[in-house]
Amino acid sequence: MKVNTQSVNFVADQSLVDFVQKKMDRLDQFFDKVIRADVYLKVENKSEKDNKIFEAKITVPGDSYVVKKQCKSFEEGADLASQSLERLLKKRKEKLRAHA
Repeated sequence: MKVNTQSVNFVADQSLVDFVQKKMDRLDQFFDKVIRADVYLKVENKSEKDNKIFEAKITVPGDSYVVKKQCKSFEEGADLASQSLERLLKKRKEKLRAHA
């Protein structure tokens, strides 16, 4: 799957980009028709600790899903977002099986 990672308001290091790529590649196990993933890593200028936003847009044939998580770290956001996307993709797969 093609993963397009963009960082906003900071420069992402290669280890973070690789971590995001690995998390998004795991989604192929649950639904093999994922076309691409657009990931946006944003840092808000707030005094709160939860100032990192992880946003992922997954494109599948005929639809797309967007998950947005705000956490203390991008790794935590990637974990939570990938779990949400797993559930969405499993639901999608079950719907397709039911109609077939």
